[in-house]
Amino acid sequence: MLVRGRGAIAAGAALVLVATLLGQPVAGARQPTQPPTDPPQVEAGVGPGAQAPDTRPGEAFADPKVAELQRTATDVQRELADLSDRVRVAEDELRAAAGRVGEAKSARADADRVVAAQQTEVDEYSAALYSALAQPSALQVLLTAGSPEDFLQGTSLIGRVRADQDARLADAVRRQSAAIEAENAATGAERSAAERKADLDRRTADASNRAAAVSSELRGKVDDTNAAVVAQQQAQAERNRKTAANWKAYTDKLAAVGVVAPKAAALRDPTRLPPGLQSVPGADGKPQAGVAQVILTDGERVLVLPEETVKAVDTAVSALGKPYVPGKGGEGPTAFSCDGLVRTVYAAGGVPLPPSVGEQMAVLTPVPTADARSGDIVFLGPARLGAQGVGIVLDERTMLAADARLAGVVVTDLPGGDTVLGIGRPALAQRPPQEPPRATDGGLPWRCGGVQLPPRAAGEAPGAWGGYPNGLIPLAALCPAGQGAHLLRCDAAEAFRAMSAAFASAFGKPLCMTDSYRTFAAQVRLYGVKPALAAVPGTSNHGWGMAVDLCGGVQSFGTPEYAWMVANAGFFGWSNPPWARPGRGREEPWHWEFVGA
Repeated sequence: MLVRGRGAIAAGAALVLVATLLGQPVAGARQPTQPPTDPPQVEAGVGPGAQAPDTRPGEAFADPKVAELQRTATDVQRELADLSDRVRVAEDELRAAAGRVGEAKSARADADRVVAAQQTEVDEYSAALYSALAQPSALQVLLTAGSPEDFLQGTSLIGRVRADQDARLADAVRRQSAAIEAENAATGAERSAAERKADLDRRTADASNRAAAVSSELRGKVDDTNAAVVAQQQAQAERNRKTAANWKAYTDKLAAVGVVAPKAAALRDPTRLPPGLQSVPGADGKPQAGVAQVILTDGERVLVLPEETVKAVDTAVSALGKPYVPGKGGEGPTAFSCDGLVRTVYAAGGVPLPPSVGEQMAVLTPVPTADARSGDIVFLGPARLGAQGVGIVLDERTMLAADARLAGVVVTDLPGGDTVLGIGRPALAQRPPQEPPRATDGGLPWRCGGVQLPPRAAGEAPGAWGGYPNGLIPLAALCPAGQGAHLLRCDAAEAFRAMSAAFASAFGKPLCMTDSYRTFAAQVRLYGVKPALAAVPGTSNHGWGMAVDLCGGVQSFGTPEYAWMVANAGFFGWSNPPWARPGRGREEPWHWEFVGA
């Protein structure tokens, strides 16, 4: 039996809703605008209606002036990245031109020596002939010859020697002329390469100045956004607490009335439900599959969810407040992405799901939006952006999701309008994969509620996340690294703290850090001081909170501390990138990047 105790089944009276349990009036929640329908139903869904305004802090970047500044910053970042590439090419060309000049000068010197040697040889031969024969002429040879044969041989020898000397001297002079011409050409090419590099250096300095200017203008808006994130996080903590309490009240209610959540398979046919359970009507009046209800003696109606769904929502509620991170680091247990959260909590409930939003939407059996119930999966768009976000329905007003711009696992309002692409019910058997909505507007990609800004520029290290620009991430969206005021993306911070503890076990001291998250303004300043070493502003992994610079022995190749990092950092998801290792031309033993465990 699924219903234990003495609660006889009856109709009418009050309805106990998961919506009531989860949707207590809290900060930011939308309130129903119409009274419940009559007769009462188990309403825990998303009703059609006008789209609610999006008040998340990231919307500060949607302000027209701020958006224009952001576009300017992105353009400057692109320009700096392009200039950086072109400067490197110009430097290579200048080095090559200088090398060719050196080679040409050496060839010219060799040619000069050969000409001088040939001229000396001619002079010495002529002197020898004059010394032996006075004026070496055919008449002189005739007068000194002992026979006609001697005369013919003598005149022929003189002609051959002179012709050979003339040819060798002429060849040496030709090679000398070619060497002079090559030297002049190489010198001209070197001059042109130097002029191109000087022009690129001037343009880079100009772009850096413009980057500094736009950074200064954006700083105030970033500060405002950071304050908004802090305030939102404080309000969110209370909302999360109330949601957790409401969910516990719901599960306690089930236990109190003797309801044991059945397996999902037992609820898939609403005409053959386990004893004591009744079907839940959908918006069309037909019974829904995958959920049920129990009506108690006093008329209360309690929504009954499958065991797998209850376990999944239990796990999701326990994740409230955990930080948001994208990608493969977002499947917990310390941080989550939106699709990673859904996959993880349903795995805890025994329902395997694919990893990405689109793949999840492709296989989950859909239900009408108006029929959504607690534990269903809501897929978010709008359609022109494709399936970019996903959350877990709590009630008709709210969902639980890992949100990029709110920087964590939160309870947030369900959007209206065309933002909801569909509802999937994990309690139902999965369908053959269907093509999910794809982005059609050609704009910037979105993920988990945040636009992916800025676009990846040439030379940019991977790491864009959270919908904020590189170096312009609100500090409240980052986490302490355990070293002074240093901040990192939350999963990177968690991994760094664990790595530092392991390092301390080996050396009796924690890891020493000199740099971590680096603002866009700081990147501009550093690039102005060390353009040959610093990354182009807006492209540094420091600007994503994904890189650190270390000290305390790690900053030098060959030390025990550096050797320990090489042997162990990978276990914590950290790496000294290939370009920074010995023999790569830009050695930085102190620079380590988080690549994920």
